Amino acid sequence: MTAPVLELEGVSTDIAQYHILHDISLSVPDGGVHVLLGRNGAGKTTTLRTIMGLWRARQGSIRFRGDEIATLHTSDIARKGIAFVPENMGIFGGLTVEENMRLATRDGRFEKQRLDRIYALFPALETFWTKSAWSLSGGQKQMLAIARAIIEPRDLILIDEPTKGLAPSIILNMVDAFREIAREATILLVEQNFLFAKSLGETVAVIDDGRIAHTGTMADLVADTELQTRLLSLSLEVSQ
Repeated sequence: MTAPVLELEGVSTDIAQYHILHDISLSVPDGGVHVLLGRNGAGKTTTLRTIMGLWRARQGSIRFRGDEIATLHTSDIARKGIAFVPENMGIFGGLTVEENMRLATRDGRFEKQRLDRIYALFPALETFWTKSAWSLSGGQKQMLAIARAIIEPRDLILIDEPTKGLAPSIILNMVDAFREIAREATILLVEQNFLFAKSLGETVAVIDDGRIAHTGTMADLVADTELQTRLLSLSLEVSQ
């Protein structure tokens, strides 16, 4: 059996005086798309930010390919091959698409083969290459955010709520893009849109009130409507 790319064991995270994550344990298989679901405020974003070192775990272990990363700085975690696409996209609106992309590289240079691959995934970025990121639509900004994460090879990409506020046609295009990206990198996806999540996910973990409430295959969760309602009733109201 292939070793997991990421393991969280007994992770607890506090933000100010609030206890957000409580003894989170999670194993992410190597390769494919894996989904973290849950109601609003359940702790999904906090989990991604803790993995990335943006918020420090109070206790517990976070291992990437067997190496402990819980105490590393975010920049060091990124250098190990982990990228993060936050919910706010993390792009620079006053810069052009090209400038945003250059800032995501180590030395400001592009590998032509990777850039061509990004153009194939997101043709709008080539069209608006010299335009300000502010001029992009919401969907195009999300494309830019994801493209920044894959402009250099990554082992693991953490993506937070990529479909939020996007039109259905854009979401369909995202499905194809994510499948292509997952051919070379593992994706850990936080998502409220269950239809999008189930079309991509191989495994799923459900977080509720800062604790893991369920883990298993996405196929099993999709087949069990009673379990969906119990775990995700609030999310399903807005995602089906």
